[in-house]
Amino acid sequence: MRVIVFGATGVVGRRAVPLMIREGHRVTAVGRSPDRLRNLASQGASTIVLDLFDREAIRRAVVGHDAVANLATSIPRSSLGMFFRRAWKENDRIREHLSALLVDEAMAAGVRVFIQESFAPIYVDAGDRWIAEGAATRPVSYNETTLKAEASAERFARNGGRGVVLRFAYFYGQNDRFTEEMFNHVARGWLPLLGPPDAYFSTCYHDDAATAVVAALDLASGAYNVVDNEPMTHREFGEVLAAIVGVPRPKTPPQWLVPLTGSIGETMARSLRISNEKLRQIGDWKPHHATAREGWGDVYRSFKFERRDHQGL
Repeated sequence: MRVIVFGATGVVGRRAVPLMIREGHRVTAVGRSPDRLRNLASQGASTIVLDLFDREAIRRAVVGHDAVANLATSIPRSSLGMFFRRAWKENDRIREHLSALLVDEAMAAGVRVFIQESFAPIYVDAGDRWIAEGAATRPVSYNETTLKAEASAERFARNGGRGVVLRFAYFYGQNDRFTEEMFNHVARGWLPLLGPPDAYFSTCYHDDAATAVVAALDLASGAYNVVDNEPMTHREFGEVLAAIVGVPRPKTPPQWLVPLTGSIGETMARSLRISNEKLRQIGDWKPHHATAREGWGDVYRSFKFERRDHQGL
């Protein structure tokens, strides 16, 4: 297929593009930074630099492609900044307006497949019950545009194409700020997850997210959860990370902090035991790391940051 990937230099895009090329697809990588696109060009991708909200440029870029993958996001750079609603303004714009624009132009160009990045932790707290794609969702203020992005993919499907939504869990992997901060906090005796100890926390390894994007080229329309096989509770997650780092089990923040941390804290405090069964069965997809126990251990061993002696911290 001829595939055009928006957000090609992001966490998922820069991993998915080379995989598509290896599968024999012809890929156009779209981004705003020539420097970041050069690496993808060296691996066989055609590249385009454009403004993501330039309709005419997008119209020209999409023509001649069989599939569009919208992986573009704008996540706040600072972990502290994530707690401020204004930090998500650009991400909201991308999810609401860029997704709609891309669907408009994809339909006009006769594109057959539209893949939309989405966010799995928008489900309602389900306790210890498994969560499939048909479960109720309840986005909060910082991620309410998630469903608007999904609605664009659904509109594409209603008009005769295949509209695929990939609901990614919390990402982790090499060279990732969130992952490194998690290990550093645990090394200092704290697990920075809000919510009760028995709440489930679902994650997804970067490379597994990328293989899900490749699998999505052949999927039927609909939403698919992209998560590890076995989500862990906050308590289990803390124990696993402590064992990996080699420190005692970390403490967790007090429950009274949750309402003070706004919509980010509300989302993190939910118990979300999200299932990937649909993607594994229909998409013939399986994660490289079956569980977070394996994945986080491999990532820690590969990290290129200074690991100090944690005893006494």
